[in-house]
Amino acid sequence: MAAYVIAEVDVQDAAQYDEYRKLVPATIAGHGGRFLVRGGAVETKEGGWAPRRLVVLEFPTMDQARKWYHSAEYAPALAIRLKAAKTRLLLVEGA
Repeated sequence: MAAYVIAEVDVQDAAQYDEYRKLVPATIAGHGGRFLVRGGAVETKEGGWAPRRLVVLEFPTMDQARKWYHSAEYAPALAIRLKAAKTRLLLVEGA
C-alpha cells in the first residue's frame, strides 16, 4: 500500500533551504519515492489552515517512507532543513 509524507514547511532561511532542495530529490528517488506536491499555490477552504509551503511525497510502502526519512543519504539534507525551516511532517498510509 502506498504511503505519503506530508510536510507543512515554514522557511526561515531561504539560502539554506535552497541547499536542502538541491540535496533531497536524489534521496527520495533512491528510496522509490516521488514528489506529488512541491510548494505550489495553496488555497484554504476550511478550518483556517494556511500553510506557507506544502510538500507531499509518495512512496510505494510505509516501510520505504520510513527508511527514506531515517536514511544515511537523507541525514545531511534533514540537518539543513531542521536549521532552515520550521516543519510539521507526518507519514500516512494511503488507500
